[in-house]
Amino acid sequence: MNNLAADDALRDEVRLLGGLLGEVIRAEGGQALFDQVEAVRQASIAYHRDPASHPGKRLEKLLTALPVDQAAGLAHGFALFSLLANIAEDRAGRRRARDQAEAGARPDTPEGALKRLADQGVDREAVRALLDEALISPVLTAHPSEVRRKSVIDRIAAISDLLDACDRAGDACDPAMLNEPLRRQIVILWATRLVRSQGLVVQDEIDTVVSFLDRIFLHVAPRQLAAWRRLLEAPDLQPFMRVGTWVGGDRDGNPNVDAAVLTAAFRTQARAVLNFYLDETHALGAELSLAADLAQVSPELTALADAAHDPSPHRADEPYRRALTGIYARLAATHETLGGAPPPRRAVVEGEPYPSPDAFKADLRVLHDSLVAHNGAVFADDRLNDLITAVEVFGFHMATLDLRQNSDVHERVVADLLKVADVCPDYAALDEEGRLALLAAELASPRLLFSAYADYAPETLKERAILQAAAQALAAFGPQAIRTHIVSKTDAASDLLEVYLLLKEVGLYRPEDPAACPVQAVPLFETIEDLRAARPTLERLLREPSALAVAQARGVQEVMIGYSDSNKDGSYLTSGWELHEASRALVEVTRAHGLRLQLFHGRGGTVGRGGGSAFAGVLAQPDGTVQGRIRTTEQGEVIANKYGEPEIALRNLDALTCGAVLASLGTGRDQSFTAEHGRMLSNLSARSMAAYRKLVYETEGFVDYYRAATPIAEIADLKIGSRPSSRTASPRIEDLRAIPWVFSWSQSRVMLPGWFGFGSAVQGCDMDELKAMAEAWPFFKTLVQNMEMVMAKADMTIARRYATLVPDASLAARIYGEIKAEWDRTHAAVLAVTGHDKLLGGQPELDRLIRLRMPYVEPLNHVQIELIRRRRAGDDDPRVREGILLAINGVAAGLRNSG
Repeated sequence: MNNLAADDALRDEVRLLGGLLGEVIRAEGGQALFDQVEAVRQASIAYHRDPASHPGKRLEKLLTALPVDQAAGLAHGFALFSLLANIAEDRAGRRRARDQAEAGARPDTPEGALKRLADQGVDREAVRALLDEALISPVLTAHPSEVRRKSVIDRIAAISDLLDACDRAGDACDPAMLNEPLRRQIVILWATRLVRSQGLVVQDEIDTVVSFLDRIFLHVAPRQLAAWRRLLEAPDLQPFMRVGTWVGGDRDGNPNVDAAVLTAAFRTQARAVLNFYLDETHALGAELSLAADLAQVSPELTALADAAHDPSPHRADEPYRRALTGIYARLAATHETLGGAPPPRRAVVEGEPYPSPDAFKADLRVLHDSLVAHNGAVFADDRLNDLITAVEVFGFHMATLDLRQNSDVHERVVADLLKVADVCPDYAALDEEGRLALLAAELASPRLLFSAYADYAPETLKERAILQAAAQALAAFGPQAIRTHIVSKTDAASDLLEVYLLLKEVGLYRPEDPAACPVQAVPLFETIEDLRAARPTLERLLREPSALAVAQARGVQEVMIGYSDSNKDGSYLTSGWELHEASRALVEVTRAHGLRLQLFHGRGGTVGRGGGSAFAGVLAQPDGTVQGRIRTTEQGEVIANKYGEPEIALRNLDALTCGAVLASLGTGRDQSFTAEHGRMLSNLSARSMAAYRKLVYETEGFVDYYRAATPIAEIADLKIGSRPSSRTASPRIEDLRAIPWVFSWSQSRVMLPGWFGFGSAVQGCDMDELKAMAEAWPFFKTLVQNMEMVMAKADMTIARRYATLVPDASLAARIYGEIKAEWDRTHAAVLAVTGHDKLLGGQPELDRLIRLRMPYVEPLNHVQIELIRRRRAGDDDPRVREGILLAINGVAAGLRNSG
């Protein structure tokens, strides 16, 4: 399909869905609401074209005169327009991806990546060897930037499924027949609350993540592995895709996560994965009706069938079914043991729980080997093989769960244990070398610090209980259940040794065999200062025998780098450069110790938090920092956008894998990076950070402007996460979490974290030189492209209307003026670097998609501003609050990567 035809198809679909929504609004909300929706939409478009003209006054008059019911209805309607437009856009993206994949034009597909490598002289055996040792891990977190309720996401999926079914039917699809089921789903969507009335608890977040694991990853990850095995002709290729999660183990700043929550997370995951295995085993039992006198079987299969003691005379001569009866019984018992509840469908015989997923896989292998040996290759790649692959990938734990806590908490807990044990009266008062010496001595001693008869701070008892629960989970589910304990706010090697000391207290670290510790302490370097100190911190850590032994046993030292806080700390350009430089330094440190570096990228959805194309982002990593191993967080709205449907999920998993393979084995990526490039970026970074910090941290009144000119206060009412939006009650920017910081700037259409500082940084530079650097160096090219994308979603005209919410008009004018002046500088600089006459001039598809959805987003911004103005003026009508939240919801849905 050519671009023109694709555009026509997309516009037609948007018109179809928008037209049906219009009919629903007229029928359900009334003609008056429908007329208001249309009037505001037209006035918004006119205002955008000429803010100083008469239509601007007309828009303001329309909004100020709106009754509160109609204002809320307006926000609801436009939010649904955005959601429906997104469905059409996603489907257009899938069509485009299929067309490009069939044409062999996409290096982010397995075939395309292998072709590119072959052209560079890299054979498939090298790819197989890399993937056999690889780890590609998307890690699902509960970071609160997903504003859509699961009920809304389910309706979106239902509408998309209807349209997909029509596509599959081709000419047989009758549009008139399609309209009624579509209209039915849109009516349900119209009558569904878009915003939550109750706050989330951690179990809600666990259930949401497990629903994606169950509905998508359980099916897609084995499909992906099977496809790579076929493509590489490597049936024994080891699983390289390991899905991770933080939900239930991330207690940094979330007081609601405790030992009971960690246990509940594993039980929830176990029930889901074991239910899947039970269903598949039951289905295989229905399918494999081969009779003993009509089909040969292996002796191992006969023994497995006999061991089931299946009493049914109807299956007496059906060995595969009898064997599956026994397997099902053992799975059912495992479900009860690990899931803490009986399975939905009980077994017909008794069985012992499986001690491990390997034992379950071994039984399945008996069936598979017998079928292939006696009935041929038609059974080599079937449903049974898919189940075996799923067990290899997911085990009984389903997803690897990371632990995370702040280093300040570990320091207090260790200090408490040492003081009560009469080892050190004031651990916090020791300098770094003093701490390391004390920790090393304790790690070498078999004596435990904790006494059941002593008194400890509640925080100490809580942390110990969580680690005890972790030890129990590892004993029950095996070594893939928990692999890492991430330490937020790492700024010293002692922060990591404290974790090993706490792991020793629950038996996970043993002085006589430190290499056997199943959990690695992982530093998280988040701020600019921490990133700059990453090299000496890791060097000092790996001089400690305990930490080095754990790393050597794995061959890997994992390090997490944070995109969000480094951006909030120092600007988008500076964050990107400091992450790049820290990564280069860290790989040098690990190589010096004979280890591989495993980077864990703490990315969010927006460019300001490391968002953008995962494929391009991996390719832009410095040479030697991937080595077939990469982990990356998937947060909030990104999870549904990237993994909401099987086809999209498979494409994204393959893109991440292809990026890792090309970054590890490909040539010609970073060879053009020179010392001069490094000096230039270092200089630009310093200037960008200075401009950014001057505005955000040094401008008098900036905090007051920010809190008035964005909906940061209203965002707290969204109930989209189980943890607070600030680390403390302080109003300071430093204490605000990165997600609401970015989210609020997105809502006000400034998008400040994604571009501010670049214009000042490049002033006076040779733009031709910068343009040449962008063309030659993937890192700088990706940085500029991401910045260009976020600027295309920004709108300084609408941002100026948000500035009218600031009570002090002179403050508003002064700070908005500074932001606008930097916007103009950055806009001009980006165009000069890209060589285009408008933003996204080189990305016409993305440009069209953004322009398509903006007519539905901009009215929501105007409604949001009006309702915020009313509420802050004292209107406490709950419908005003509801309208604000609906508008926030709709803007987030329309911008897609708002958090």
